[in-house]
Amino acid sequence: MIVRTVQGDVAPGSLGPADYHEHFFHTTALLPGEDLDDEERALAEARLVHAAGLRTVVDATPIGIGRRPAALARVARGSGLTIVAATGAHREAHYPSGHWLRELDAGALAALFVRDLTEGMPAQDEPGSPSAAATDVRAGFIKTGIGYWSVSAFESTVLEAAAQAHHRTGAAVMVHLEHGSAAHEVLDRLAALGVAPSRVILAHMDRSPDRILFAELASRGAFLGCDGAARLKEWPEAMLIDAIGAAIAAGAGDRILIGGDVARRSRFTSYAGMPGMAYLPRRFLPRLRQVIGDDAADRLLVANPAAAFTMNDAPESTGTDPERYA
Repeated sequence: MIVRTVQGDVAPGSLGPADYHEHFFHTTALLPGEDLDDEERALAEARLVHAAGLRTVVDATPIGIGRRPAALARVARGSGLTIVAATGAHREAHYPSGHWLRELDAGALAALFVRDLTEGMPAQDEPGSPSAAATDVRAGFIKTGIGYWSVSAFESTVLEAAAQAHHRTGAAVMVHLEHGSAAHEVLDRLAALGVAPSRVILAHMDRSPDRILFAELASRGAFLGCDGAARLKEWPEAMLIDAIGAAIAAGAGDRILIGGDVARRSRFTSYAGMPGMAYLPRRFLPRLRQVIGDDAADRLLVANPAAAFTMNDAPESTGTDPERYA
């Protein structure tokens, strides 16, 4: 069992405290003016996160919305962080009508995902680009997404492709859930495609901080992503912390993941925004520890990400040469 990082394969036990959901690079028409596209600022943010005590960050930017694999490898090298990158495709709203990804069937999408996981991601995702040459920076999991209580035809095709790629590589499948909706329905769809709930990461469950729902989903074996403490508007962080604590008391302590999902230029410290990626370890985690205790918090930060992002199939390729992107 390994975790595939942008600098090569590592033992799951080597990850240390992990932020399971962030974006160092990200561009989408849905967020005009919020592009994350500056490598120096990404490195500065990564160094702040490392200084605050985290050792691994999962970058959840999939194909077609500004990911930069070679730069991500340099950020990992320059900051000391372990970084796990994504393949896959986001929810349909991120891709305009006529986007090339929306023209592919499940088999073609799955082939792209498997390439990213086993051979390397392209330097630039747009077909025909002069910089579309392959890197040897490999993805470590598959990102997908759905709408609010809805799954479009494209999103359904992506889920099917993700299942195919999962079966060929053993990589986990992360699903973006709008406001935490349709979690059971996504698990049902993926189960019908042969993906066990224990290999599914449900992102943004904290947008619906429901201790009963948390316990239900955890009992099915899914990982629950709580990744937006500083982004909560409708309720205080204390409500999320209480929901996590109650879910742990109900036996879900080995299925919860913690992340920040800052994901905006205006929220990065390095772009002169707030609260920054380091908000998670500096502000939120101490509050969480006060309620659930250090042992439970360490499980959420260390043991659970190590289990969630394992791959049980290590292809022959040896992965990134750490010097290549220096």
